[in-house]
Amino acid sequence: MATNIQLSDRLLKEAMELTNITSERELVETAVKELIRKARIAQIKKFKGKVPLDNIDMDTIRGRNRCLSS
Repeated sequence: MATNIQLSDRLLKEAMELTNITSERELVETAVKELIRKARIAQIKKFKGKVPLDNIDMDTIRGRNRCLSS
């Protein structure tokens, strides 16, 4: 999708210097991806303490057979 936006030259320059990204397009794309990542993490954090993890058997989930030795 082509988008035409006006951004502060000072803001772009500082971001490019801090990230070593040389393309304005790559810089904006990276920023949007980071914003999405942080928003997804915030959504996941809402589940903290609400999902019971004590009864989950990872061996069963992974399809592993446990060998019980005596």
